Amino acid sequence: MAITLSAEQERLITQAMQAGGYEKADDVIARALQVLRVEDEHLREHQSEVAGKIDRALEQFARGEFFTADEARADMERRKAAWRRDQQR
Repeated sequence: MAITLSAEQERLITQAMQAGGYEKADDVIARALQVLRVEDEHLREHQSEVAGKIDRALEQFARGEFFTADEARADMERRKAAWRRDQQR
């Protein structure tokens, strides 16, 4: 099978090889395909759970129950700070 890569894809492959993790472009592509397979399997195994979460989020959004971007950042910072405190214990 012959494939054509975009300039961006070639750049990413070269970058991965230069980082030292891969010797050949084939190794980079093999790893990418392995990750894709694992992600696809995970999504198939959790499809109903993911769909339920999406439905719940859309319902919350329709009711006006959502954070603005600034509120979301602040919430994430609060959660991160709490997590760090828990890790120090």
